[in-house]
Amino acid sequence: MNEQPNLLGEFLRARRELVTPEEAGIPVRGVRRVPGLRREEVAMLAGISADYYLRLERGRDRRPSLQVLESLAGVLRLDDDTRAHLFGLAADRPRRTRRRHRETVPPSTARFVELLPVPAFVEGRHLDVLTANPLAAALSPRLVTGGNRLRDVFLDPAEQSLLPDWEGAAAALVAGFREAVGTDTDDPRCIELVGELSLASPLFRRLWARHDVRPRGSATVLFRHPQVGDLTLSREKLHITDTDGMMLVAFHPVPGTPDAERLALLGSTAAGR
Repeated sequence: MNEQPNLLGEFLRARRELVTPEEAGIPVRGVRRVPGLRREEVAMLAGISADYYLRLERGRDRRPSLQVLESLAGVLRLDDDTRAHLFGLAADRPRRTRRRHRETVPPSTARFVELLPVPAFVEGRHLDVLTANPLAAALSPRLVTGGNRLRDVFLDPAEQSLLPDWEGAAAALVAGFREAVGTDTDDPRCIELVGELSLASPLFRRLWARHDVRPRGSATVLFRHPQVGDLTLSREKLHITDTDGMMLVAFHPVPGTPDAERLALLGSTAAGR
């Protein structure tokens, strides 16, 4: 029988390495051999024994109390989303054996995406592009059925040139991916993506190791489009009901702005083709 992955321990180790002694109020003397906080420092600040904290990191104890979790969240300076992720990792719930399955967009949702007058697509739980309208493909040729946002942003130079802040976009994607898969990091599709990108992209490897978590949500995105120039668009991400983590993603400009004019020009060019 395979041992369950030590998700809680991996998270604790990654997050303590991101907190500096200065942030924790610990005086620094001499040369430190480890980044961030030491195990015994986290234990001291959280009010637990060093031995108990070591058991948590090594997976020998996987059911800390709510009080211990709250203390650790404070020491590790977790925001609300990352704190919720920590509590999810420590929840005592049976793990499911997941098999790869095809994600199918509800037909009514697919029709709605086609009718939208702005770039729109449906994103799966693993950030696969499940369907997209022509204006989305005009915005980025990678926004077509069968694409994957993680692969595009980390591995495709053309997608990176489209996003002036592509490293920031990459960090947000990884944090959103972490939130979407939750504790199911042993899902076959997740293993495939993480393995491929960890080998191909040092940046992905670093970001994945941070264990940052952020819900997939709204944002303002700047595109540097080769045909119409700079485009600043609002991005909306809306959960699609009765699906396993699918989201409708749409980009729209502020009406009456040069961005709206440029998007309209892009749309007319795409329609002409």
